Amino acid sequence: MPSTNLNKNGHGLRVLIGAVSSLLLSAAQGAGFYIQEVGTPRSLGTAGVANATSTGADAAWSNPAGMAFIDQDQMFAGVQLIVPKVEFDPGVASAGGDDGGNAGIPTAVPGFFYVHKHSDRLRLGLSLAGTMGGGFDYGNGFAGRYSTIQAQLGAVGLSPSLAYRVSERISVGAGVSILYTLFEQQIAINPAVVPTVNGDDGRLKIEDADDVGYQPYFSINYQFNDALLLSAVYRAEMDVELSGDVSVNNVALPIGTDKVDIDWKNPQWLEAGLRYRYTDRDTLFFNAGWQDWSAFSENQLAFSGGVLNPVAQLDRNFKDTWHAGVAYAHQTARGSIYSIGFSYDSSPVDDEDRTFDLPMEELFKLSGSYSWETNKNLGYSLGATLYLVGDAPIDQTSQGVRVKGEFDTNAILFLGGTIRYVF
Repeated sequence: MPSTNLNKNGHGLRVLIGAVSSLLLSAAQGAGFYIQEVGTPRSLGTAGVANATSTGADAAWSNPAGMAFIDQDQMFAGVQLIVPKVEFDPGVASAGGDDGGNAGIPTAVPGFFYVHKHSDRLRLGLSLAGTMGGGFDYGNGFAGRYSTIQAQLGAVGLSPSLAYRVSERISVGAGVSILYTLFEQQIAINPAVVPTVNGDDGRLKIEDADDVGYQPYFSINYQFNDALLLSAVYRAEMDVELSGDVSVNNVALPIGTDKVDIDWKNPQWLEAGLRYRYTDRDTLFFNAGWQDWSAFSENQLAFSGGVLNPVAQLDRNFKDTWHAGVAYAHQTARGSIYSIGFSYDSSPVDDEDRTFDLPMEELFKLSGSYSWETNKNLGYSLGATLYLVGDAPIDQTSQGVRVKGEFDTNAILFLGGTIRYVF
């Protein structure tokens, strides 16, 4: 339970503010969701395994040093649809309520990547991609409504980058993502804890909580020979300082608070990749990486604009994660390319600390894509990645109400298409 600094203005107000502050513990959890599939064929079609060794236009975001291998100006543009299937099966619901149905919120994410050959050694890149996000809507009658009814978080990054070819074998690259982050959440207020106007649930809403921040990234590539490429990519930690509106409805004790600031750190990220072309038409990809989610674990939440303006320090007990994967691509005699991929991500949270707004556990990713060309300058691709998430058991008590159960369906499907143009 977070510690909360409150003015002593009555038991009912203290309970309400305490409930609001503690519920924001789960609100910030929605950030724990990096999107590694950015819609391009070597990303969406390999479960993100080929990102670290990309030498196409998407290297502007995933591996800036890889842009040094591009001989002509190149562009990728496309869109991917994220379709979650998230269904909770409550075993214990002390205040009643339903299972929330399919709580996943479908989302469309655009992507744009461009690389310009400035000189024999220097390349310039620009990308626009959705880099983080997730959304759940369980409905007003959900058994866990006193923890979360609805939560959505998204981040889109505009990322200028550059690459420099140090030698025939070594290239380095760097960029910075200018990230816009938006967060919103709704939580029911238990009338048994805080008096409401008509005896029904109250409602806490956080709306338009947003921020613009900056996340640098770097990479280095070493090409042993024409067949073998080794790479390393690092993304720095980033401070997120959201400011948004707060409204509390159907509560008999008005507090007047109308603003909230939510601060956390997006974790640093280190990844290594290996690409091996063992024939002219067949390529293997390997990757492994680490993400510093323990740095994200501690947040601060501050209310303002009201009679009571509490500040809460939260700790969600997140831990660092690791991931690894393998992928394969084959080019046919006609020039089209098939790819498949598999990867694994460990869970950032133990069962006892899991919340309804981000019911993540370990991830198994299966992926595939098909790419083809209409001429030497223009090509297309279609791809898909399926996230298979564990049953993510939850046993959580919020506002005096216990909900226990697990997700009997917990999966996310990514579908995307891309156009590639070489100038």
